Amino acid sequence: GGELVSDVRTKLLSIPAATPGSIVGYEVEQEQRPYILADEWEFQDTVPVREAHYTLQLPPGWTYKATWLNHAEAAPIAMGAGQWHWMVNDVRAIKREEDMPPWQGIAGKMVLSLSPLDGKNRGFQSWQEMGAWYLRLTQGRRDSSPELTQKVNDLASQTPTVLGKMQALARFVQRDIRYVAIELGIGGMQPHPATDVFAHRYGDCKDKATLLSAMLHEIGIESYYVIINTTRGSVTATTPPNLGFNHVILAVQLPNGVEVATLPAVVGHPRFGRVLFFDPTDPLTPFGRLAGPLQANYGLLVAPDGGELLPLPQLPADLNAIRRTAKLTLDDKGTLRGDIHEVWTGDMAAHQRYDLRSVTKETDQIKSVESLLSHSMTTFQILNAAVRNLPSIELPLEWNYSIQADLYAKATGSLLLVRPRVIGSKSSGLLETKDPREYPIEFDGPRRDTDVFEIALPPGYEIEEVPPPVTADYGFASYKSTTDIVGHTLRYTRSFEIKDLSVPTSKAEELRALYRIIANDERMSAVLKRTSP
Repeated sequence: GGELVSDVRTKLLSIPAATPGSIVGYEVEQEQRPYILADEWEFQDTVPVREAHYTLQLPPGWTYKATWLNHAEAAPIAMGAGQWHWMVNDVRAIKREEDMPPWQGIAGKMVLSLSPLDGKNRGFQSWQEMGAWYLRLTQGRRDSSPELTQKVNDLASQTPTVLGKMQALARFVQRDIRYVAIELGIGGMQPHPATDVFAHRYGDCKDKATLLSAMLHEIGIESYYVIINTTRGSVTATTPPNLGFNHVILAVQLPNGVEVATLPAVVGHPRFGRVLFFDPTDPLTPFGRLAGPLQANYGLLVAPDGGELLPLPQLPADLNAIRRTAKLTLDDKGTLRGDIHEVWTGDMAAHQRYDLRSVTKETDQIKSVESLLSHSMTTFQILNAAVRNLPSIELPLEWNYSIQADLYAKATGSLLLVRPRVIGSKSSGLLETKDPREYPIEFDGPRRDTDVFEIALPPGYEIEEVPPPVTADYGFASYKSTTDIVGHTLRYTRSFEIKDLSVPTSKAEELRALYRIIANDERMSAVLKRTSP
């Protein structure tokens, strides 16, 4: 994962006689010097817990604050001066489900924040305190150097606009600074100085954010750290202040005059005006946009006066899409030939670029196309294929390829059965299980895909029957398809949109019904009838 050096150590305990019915007891003692006086009691796991205990012993005058997550609060029992004891019973096991919320969002635990007499190093009492603590860690880390200033001037001079200058600096940090993590001691949380990151040309997420922030400052643009967890749902509006983050991005304060029409990841802030969220670690998402897992997520904005937990924007669904069009011809033997054009945007384009970035052979480059076709056709040939805009992340990625599929249409006497939905599937067997769903279904991000397939009919045939139109809208997602006759051409159009990023268990049956509707539509055939011998 890019982590080169770390001083984190793990001890593994082998349990003897691990057979049903055995009882094994063990005790682990640790001496720690934490950066923040806080602890978490995580008592829920994938096995049921009959009984769990937690005891807290504090020096005289110390206090604590306990916050319970995903579990009813259990009152402590006072065991004496400065000592408290908690117990929970019959904690059910967490059942692993596909596309379930993150562990932090569903597992029961108690978060303890401790306060010593002198008030130093105490556990976070608020997000504001946590932000102030992190700000102190970054003090002086964004200072510049003559070499860094010169690089900023060189990059900024290539374009006359403020937006162009910001984009140039962002591209440099995304592409020219390798992701390498050296996390020793506080280095797991404290960024390295921007001058070191620039000189060595590598760093982790917080280092890359620090460098870009320093570079933006050189052209008069202020920016702020945003500490976030890349798994949406790990931190929510009700989560108590804690260090449960794994990533750092930036909130860029846009000056007046910068046009935001092409910057959908912009929100209004009561103090900082227009703020653009950007992840300089992500090499495949351009300046102005956000990857799906960061959208509708919560991040801690580290402002000059402390921290503020705030929601990140959810981008329009059509910015993350596959738009596929095909012009095909069917002959009387059932062979389908033609050209297919695809436009990929957002995370869909990023995933394709990631898969293709190290591919050098053309035969390997088309494997994604082969995989797509193999799930929709029994036999096929790719006659030619080409990809466009592969290195240009600001532009949609485009595929153009030609195919031939023998026996695509099935002959039955004087009839030909042809499936209008030629390639691609939007259905899912996710919820086709015997057990009821226990947890919400989480989507990676908003999405809107469209297909338009035009199939020219063979001479001597006419349409006798086409599949009925389909319209299904459940609020959190929608699907629509139509099959029309345009002259001597069969035209199939459809759209599938994911609107809400989390579907509650109360609507799991609706999602299953939607997937079944889609699956049925994808199997439907049009009937062609021979009109001449």
